Amino acid sequence: MLQIVTDSSCDLPEELVKQHNIRVIPLTIRVGGRDYLERVDITPEAFYARMAESSELPKTSQPPPAAFADAFRQLSDYGPVICLTISSGLSGTYESACLGRDLSGVDATVFDTKAGSLGHGLQVLRACKMAAAGCSISDVVAELTAYRQRMKILILLHTLENIVKGGRLSKFKGALANILNIKVLLHNVDGKVELLEKVRGSKKFYRRALELMQEFCPDMSGRDVGITHFLNPEGLETIKQAMAEQFSPRSVISNYMGATMATYAGKGGMIISF
Repeated sequence: MLQIVTDSSCDLPEELVKQHNIRVIPLTIRVGGRDYLERVDITPEAFYARMAESSELPKTSQPPPAAFADAFRQLSDYGPVICLTISSGLSGTYESACLGRDLSGVDATVFDTKAGSLGHGLQVLRACKMAAAGCSISDVVAELTAYRQRMKILILLHTLENIVKGGRLSKFKGALANILNIKVLLHNVDGKVELLEKVRGSKKFYRRALELMQEFCPDMSGRDVGITHFLNPEGLETIKQAMAEQFSPRSVISNYMGATMATYAGKGGMIISF
C-alpha cells in the first residue's frame, strides 16, 4: 500500500494523522531563544504564549534532509512512498525532502502542494483516501495536481503586528492600521501569498471574506473545507456557520494554526482552504 509522508505545516488534527497512519516530519521553530520541533515538543497554544512574550518574530526552518531520508527508508519496506510538502514558495521543505529522497536511495515521490496549513492538509487527506483505495502513485499525483489547481485559499489577518515584527511594515504604519482597525485579506497565487484587499472593521472583514468565497466558488457541495485559526474561536464559528448556510460544503475540518503558519498570520488570523 502507498505510504504517505508530509511535514508539520499541514496543520491536520492529530486524530486524522493517527487514523490515516501519516508520517509527519516536523519543522523547527525558534522562539524566545530556544528551538522546538513543531507539534512535537511545543503545542500551538504554548507557542502562541511564547511568541506573545517575544519582541522578535519567531523563525522557522525546514526539516533536515536526513529526517526525510530516514522516513523514506523505513516506509519503503511497506510500499511505495509519496511525500507531500508545504509550498516551495513558502519554505525550503520541498527542496529538503528532495535531498532526503536522494540521500535515502529510495524511489520516493515528492509533491509540492503549493499550499500551507489545511490547504496542504486537505491534499494529504486526498492522497490517503486514494492510497486506501489502491491507487497508484501516478494516479495520485495526477489527481493532486488537478486538486491544487482548483483549490482556493484565503488568509485573514486581524493584526499586522507580526508583519511589523518581521520588518515587512514600519511600526508607524502598523500602529496606524491598528488605530484605523485595518484588516488584511490575502490569497494563495501559485504557492505564494499575495495581497487581495484591505478592510476596515471585523464585521465587514468577515462579510467581505464570505463575498470573495462566493465569487471564487459559489457551489461547495462537492468540496472539503479546511479552516485554521490563531486564538480566534469566535471568528472560526462565525465563518463555519456562514459557510454551512451559504455554501453547504461536503465537509469542514478545523484546527489550531501550527507554529509555521501562525508566525506570519498573527493573533486572530485564519486560513480558509476550499
